[in-house]
Amino acid sequence: MSGHGFHVHGPHDHELEHAASGGHHGSEAEGKPGHASMTSKIAVCTAIIATVGAIFAYMGGATQANAGLYKNNAAIKKTEASNQWNYYQAKSTKQSLAEFARDTSTDDRRQAWQEKAARYEREKADIQGIAQKLESEAEDWDRKSDAQMHQHHRWAQATTVLQVSIALAAIALLTRKKWLERGMFGVAAAGLLVGLLAALHI
Repeated sequence: MSGHGFHVHGPHDHELEHAASGGHHGSEAEGKPGHASMTSKIAVCTAIIATVGAIFAYMGGATQANAGLYKNNAAIKKTEASNQWNYYQAKSTKQSLAEFARDTSTDDRRQAWQEKAARYEREKADIQGIAQKLESEAEDWDRKSDAQMHQHHRWAQATTVLQVSIALAAIALLTRKKWLERGMFGVAAAGLLVGLLAALHI
């Protein structure tokens, strides 16, 4: 205050007078510790959510990579199975030719052609078993790939929900709205739930 009675208000004085006048920031001076507590709480929670979100994002990337790898393995097995079926078809053709030769040959050659036809039949059975086994393995890899891709989608959903939670936290810090703070925690809980579903392969 000067010698002529002119009083210079400091920031704290202004807030006290504003609170006493019943302004819309009423009791803000008293509420500052509460605001600081709210800010600290949201900041800590945001850091935790961001950390969990980073873990979810990593798991999402890992499962997507696994899905691609498994799908590639399935494609390889399908190609091998196709090759075996082509081999099987070639043996079938040879068997048919041997049977035709057996049926049209003289008696002294008929037995030799019959033995060839029987050998082709045995070889076909072995090839068929290998082809069916490869097809079964391809289907197994496809199922694994689909399961990993489903899990990847879950991790991605969980990560997205947690990102929304972090955005709500930022808005809550700017506006100091309690309902936004509660919304942040609710959305974060939903994100953790989706992450749990991903971890349980649901």
